[in-house]
Amino acid sequence: MVSTFLENFNFKISILHHIAFRYYCVNNQSMKFFENTVYARLFILITSFVVIGIVVWNISVFYEGVKQEEREKMRIWSSAQESINKAGEEQDLNLELEILNANNDIPMFIVDESNQFKEVNNIPESISNDSIKLRRYFESVKNQNQPIVIDLDKVGKQYLYYSDSTVLTKIKYYPFILLLIIFLLLGLIYLYYITAKNSEKNKLWAGMAKETAHQIGTPLSSLVGWMEILRSENVNPDYIKEIEKDIDRLRTITERFSKVGSKLTLESSSLNSVVEHSFNYLRDRSSKLIEFSVELPDKELTCKLNPVLLSWTIENLTKNAIDAMKGRGELSLLLFEDKNGFKIHLKDTGKGIPASKFKAIFQPGYSTKKRGWGLGLSLSKRIIEDYHHGKIRVLTSSAEKGTTFEIRLPKL
Repeated sequence: MVSTFLENFNFKISILHHIAFRYYCVNNQSMKFFENTVYARLFILITSFVVIGIVVWNISVFYEGVKQEEREKMRIWSSAQESINKAGEEQDLNLELEILNANNDIPMFIVDESNQFKEVNNIPESISNDSIKLRRYFESVKNQNQPIVIDLDKVGKQYLYYSDSTVLTKIKYYPFILLLIIFLLLGLIYLYYITAKNSEKNKLWAGMAKETAHQIGTPLSSLVGWMEILRSENVNPDYIKEIEKDIDRLRTITERFSKVGSKLTLESSSLNSVVEHSFNYLRDRSSKLIEFSVELPDKELTCKLNPVLLSWTIENLTKNAIDAMKGRGELSLLLFEDKNGFKIHLKDTGKGIPASKFKAIFQPGYSTKKRGWGLGLSLSKRIIEDYHHGKIRVLTSSAEKGTTFEIRLPKL
């Protein structure tokens, strides 16, 4: 009977391994899909910049064309002015007067050789009525365009200075406005892409987690039935006790996976108990060459949490610390309260993490281990930040000296 049970037990475990491997393959294929789209995103980005360049170049050409047209308009205006000053009494000047009156949008100054104003047109009254402002405005206009000489014979030469029209000024700033709009559009597209990508990955995570929990439930129920048979066969109670521990562990794993992607209800629980139990669970099952220490406050800290998922996070961090120390070193856990909430510091004496990888280690698929799937820290981040509205980060890390992780949880 015992041998039959062991055969069935091994078969159930092989099923669990198969489920886990299938979960990894699906997740890995998803990651490869997103990696293969790098070239597509690069193509879209380059194409966008090419289109922007073409649009800006065309606007620049259009701007220069309008600018030349305005200069020609000013040249014709100055010629009309010369004709009026040189005309006889009986000469028809209707055309010249029409040309002079046609300019109603280009600011212009006519000055003599000593820079004294002879005529001012299309200048705002707030400037033209103030001699100081008018002079300052004139100095700024002088640098915009080359003056046009008006030869008035007996009167002498005068100079026409003009500024860009309102239309030309708007065209000048249009490329910058266009670039701003395009960059905002690209930003919105990128934000949508990231959101869609994360949404798809989250659905994958939640779906596979629930499927894993469902698949584990079937062999787990069978194992419970086999346990009752073993009890009736008077099998050594020590064997049954150890097998019960493993079944309880499988129940915990099933409950954890069933909660991923589900809407959780956080309950007021003792943070001290959850942290201590999770930490001590792995301490009793780890190498004796690792020195474990836990420091808890005398005061009971009550926090809104999900004990099952928070326990999973503590275990993930503890396992990573044990792997980083390669089975030998010191591992300490500190729980305390400050004005901003509750904090958990888990410190090891392992190989450390480069500062450039502080954020990358929480990304799905990132792992430094040959057999690592890169899911532990990603799940931990999801549990702490999405479900418990807290924060998890690498607080400090030094090469060959160790790493300290920090978990922050809000108060009630």
